[in-house]
Amino acid sequence: MGANDYKDYYSVLGISKNATGDEIKKAFRKLAVKYHPDRNPDNKVAEEKFKEISEAYEVLGDADKRKKYDQFGRYWQSASSASGQSPWGNATSRNPNASVNNFDFGNYGSFDDFINDLLGRSFGNTNSRSSRTSTSGFSGNTGFGTKTSSTTSKGSDIEKNITLSYSQAYHGVETQLNLGAENVNVKIPSGAKNGTKIRLKGKGQLNPLSKQRGDLYLKVELKPHDFFQFEDDKLVCEVPITPYEAVLGGEINVPTPAGEVKIKIPSGIRHGQSLRLKGKGWSSAKGDYGDLFVKIAIATPSNITTQEKEFYEKIRDISKDNPRLHLGKVRL
Repeated sequence: MGANDYKDYYSVLGISKNATGDEIKKAFRKLAVKYHPDRNPDNKVAEEKFKEISEAYEVLGDADKRKKYDQFGRYWQSASSASGQSPWGNATSRNPNASVNNFDFGNYGSFDDFINDLLGRSFGNTNSRSSRTSTSGFSGNTGFGTKTSSTTSKGSDIEKNITLSYSQAYHGVETQLNLGAENVNVKIPSGAKNGTKIRLKGKGQLNPLSKQRGDLYLKVELKPHDFFQFEDDKLVCEVPITPYEAVLGGEINVPTPAGEVKIKIPSGIRHGQSLRLKGKGWSSAKGDYGDLFVKIAIATPSNITTQEKEFYEKIRDISKDNPRLHLGKVRL
């Protein structure tokens, strides 16, 4: 920056010339959050302001640079060069591990990494501190990593949750999603489950220099259903039967995602046993169907007539079955 391009960095950050290091840091953090390109997509004014406050902080946040800036004013860079140092550190290269006011810039691969950490965000590839390449394009005066071709790289990917009912997930659904700055139409194919990810190409974070956006990944969350549920990857349901149905067997109607079906209950079935209904389970984007597992629950009647009670008593009196016979051998 030449003498004619002099900028009052104190005014840029909105602070006095007597500001402490903590006050400088606080002012920068506030402005960085306000003008970051993520919050101002396609806003050239905000983009330039963001570069300007980054440049101001790198000078005022460094004690040596600030001293030269205060001493020589608009000629401070020339004074630094005359003393054998470039205004950004070493005469031939910037220290990639520079630390300013307790910000260890060397821990961040890019300025986006630093800002995302500052904002408490974590998505896509923006929080990879081991990287040494800049994905933001603001590598000219920021002191973060090394410069890459950010004008050709796309923005970072974003992940968001989308909540669906069992019916929407089973049949598939088209819906509209509000992304803040825009509404996008989303088509969810049939067969989505908890954790399923839907990719929306070009709906992620914007790279303000290349004008290319990353992708948006929608992670499906299913609302609880009052009858169906998933156990691991299996669709299950619980169906109550009477004691006599458990003993004698019979036929009952059972709801499935595609509608009600009739199934056979084998005689002697036990409480907690499951029956597998092949092809009556969850749908898939390929058009096929999984299995439904029906868990049997033997329901004890709560209100019985006098006659029913008499029959139960007769069964008790004539029955020779003792399901607890084996318990007599149990020992510690």
